[in-house]
Amino acid sequence: MTPLEKVETLYDELVRHYGEGEDREIRAAAKLLLVALAKFREHGGSRGMALADEYLNLIKTDPDKFERIIDSNRGRGPDSLTA
Repeated sequence: MTPLEKVETLYDELVRHYGEGEDREIRAAAKLLLVALAKFREHGGSRGMALADEYLNLIKTDPDKFERIIDSNRGRGPDSLTA
């Protein structure tokens, strides 16, 4: 299991934790995003926050490339685009 797949498994566990609650998928994703942003800031400072901004911009401007990065990190993509 790749690191990304482990995170996706945690996401699924969080979704289950919220049961039938409203917006459970968004709430689970928000928790992971909060932790990720805190770690970007804690370990990368302004450089880490710039990288976070790059990913956010990429998902808006080039969603296909973003998907290729995700697939590659799952070990499924032919490219070696890694995050």
